[in-house]
Amino acid sequence: MSSKLHPDGKLNPSDDSTNDSGNSSILEIIEQRKLTRRNFLKSSVSATAGVTALTVMSSSVVDGLLNYAEAAQNPIGTIGFIPISANISPMTDGVTVPVGYSAKVLVSWGDSLTAEPHWDTVGAMDEATQLHCYGAHTDGMHYFPFPGPFGNKRGLLVTNSEYCDPPLVNNITPAANYATTAITLDMVRAQQVAHGINIVTVDKKNQQWQVNRHSLLNRRITGNTLCKISGPAAGHDLMKTTANPAGFRVLGTLNNCAHGYTPWGTYLTCEENWNGYFSNETSDVAGESDPDRKLKILQNQARYGVVKGGFGYRWHEVDERFRADLHPNEANRFGWVVEIDPWDPQSTPIKRTAMGRMKHEGAQVVIDKHDQIAFYMGDDERNEYIYKFVCRWKLDRKNPVKNRHMLNHGTLYVAKFNADGSGQWLPLVWGQNGLTQENGFADQGEVLIKTRQAADRLGATMMDRPEWGAVHPLTGDMYMTLTNNSRRGNTPASSNNVDGTTNAGSSNPSVDAANPRPDNDFGQIIRWQEDKRLVTATTFKWDIFVQCGDKVTAKSLGSSYNPAGHDGYMGNINGDDYGAPDGLWFDRDGRLWIQTDQVGDASGDWVNIGGNVMMCADPSTGETKRFLTSPPHCEVTGVITTPDSKTMFVGIQHPGEDWKIDFTDNSTWPDNGYNGPTTFTGSSVSKPRSSVIVITKDDGGVIGS
Repeated sequence: MSSKLHPDGKLNPSDDSTNDSGNSSILEIIEQRKLTRRNFLKSSVSATAGVTALTVMSSSVVDGLLNYAEAAQNPIGTIGFIPISANISPMTDGVTVPVGYSAKVLVSWGDSLTAEPHWDTVGAMDEATQLHCYGAHTDGMHYFPFPGPFGNKRGLLVTNSEYCDPPLVNNITPAANYATTAITLDMVRAQQVAHGINIVTVDKKNQQWQVNRHSLLNRRITGNTLCKISGPAAGHDLMKTTANPAGFRVLGTLNNCAHGYTPWGTYLTCEENWNGYFSNETSDVAGESDPDRKLKILQNQARYGVVKGGFGYRWHEVDERFRADLHPNEANRFGWVVEIDPWDPQSTPIKRTAMGRMKHEGAQVVIDKHDQIAFYMGDDERNEYIYKFVCRWKLDRKNPVKNRHMLNHGTLYVAKFNADGSGQWLPLVWGQNGLTQENGFADQGEVLIKTRQAADRLGATMMDRPEWGAVHPLTGDMYMTLTNNSRRGNTPASSNNVDGTTNAGSSNPSVDAANPRPDNDFGQIIRWQEDKRLVTATTFKWDIFVQCGDKVTAKSLGSSYNPAGHDGYMGNINGDDYGAPDGLWFDRDGRLWIQTDQVGDASGDWVNIGGNVMMCADPSTGETKRFLTSPPHCEVTGVITTPDSKTMFVGIQHPGEDWKIDFTDNSTWPDNGYNGPTTFTGSSVSKPRSSVIVITKDDGGVIGS
């Protein structure tokens, strides 16, 4: 979205860097390169017959390891529903699914997870209420079925609450007044605990799904929950603060966007736009007299987008730890993958620093035929990179407990995509490839704290906002969404500086093979295949699965963009159009579910595509059908099913965002009742609320079939 609190990069600083790129238009190379889409598909399909196919750690494999509910039958992969129409203007203020399906609200922001009362949305949210209620702005999610035969109707739904809308939380109208309202610590605390993770026990009773408010497993992990710091950067000088001189503890996890999960049954939450909560008010570093050290600190903050005022939350005004000029190391303690044990309410979340520090969008796990484990990750900002983390040790299938610290040891790689369809994984290892003391990296801990700068040094490929990853359950091919990039092809052309001094999101890269369109509003989905299908491989081959677009109306370029690669933005979708792909997930039958994140108001470039959607695609043919449309000004994000694939959970984030005068200017969902009853009991809707919906097939069948 282009909201200031949820940026797509368009609102970030726009300083020009000085390193001109020599890249040229590459569309003809795409057509001529050795790896054609047809050949890629052939090699992918052939893998299903051999013993070398990757074993993907989908929920079915986790089920097997932990004695959960049984998996579904053999993959069939057909898309059996009739696609629905786009939600164009005038928009429907609700979630629509195909004929033969039902979508009902399961849980919404402010719904109590205990016996305590639900939040009364008429008033402001407060810290005490939010601590026992479902958090704001739901995002990535995973379903952990209960052991035994009941996993298809009882489980833990673990979800992220990515961020919040401060005026909604604090009950301030119009929205612009938040910038001048006298802010208090109580207001900020309510916002901080609206962030984080929700662990919710859900049950199916009398054919209806509901939250089990009596479960002792229910809990909230928030922006103020104590977390451990582990791995190579734990205890590093750059992780030490006045409040935590040892550098092994930190309060909270923030901006939890997409997610991951592990073969040993834990949940991974990924810290994305954490920089927006910090502010360097003075463009200085208090107490630092050495000019070289001060410069490095300020450059590090700029590389990650820490600026004066942040995104406008104003936390720094009453909570000093978010003053980046007074406590510069505090920001270094965010931007990590955080591991959580959902089954142990007393466990402490652990930030796994070996997996790198960035704006983590997700962490997709894959296991190869030798039981080697890798996690694939995107850094969600314009011109950032794709990474994988390969664990040092193999999976111990007989004793999953032994795997609990696998994420502390391994090698982090960054991807380079070549124009001929080949690629390399470049290791981010101290002492190699220029990652040395002389170039600003004192040790491996500093390489990981400055992951972006290390990737700059290695010459990784700048991508169009890499977000969610997903792995085909049969072929092991890895897919990743590249949502958009308004700076691609802009002039004057520039690249991220090799010395890591480029301000976040400020370069103007030319088009290249993996990112072939300037002013890329509609985005694309890229995929790759590891050499010999081993996650430890350092080479791969890749192609673009789809370029998104609008077949009806051609987009026009602004005058500042280099027109090379401009194709009218009609895309090459085989089926229903969509753009700005974000969420991505394969079901066990091989259907690819694609969720979008654009402005969501069916205007401008989106008049024909309409609001945000969830699509279903057949990766072997490219056939794509529109399965779900959403309320205005929202994002569709997060999807998972029960092990039998007969119940689907989907997240609807920030309905009605970008309101100005009244909370319900743009939406009254979900309390308008379009998708069934909610916990709201008033006579008129007071606020829109992020929610999770439950989708079932009316005949009780598999979703999508």
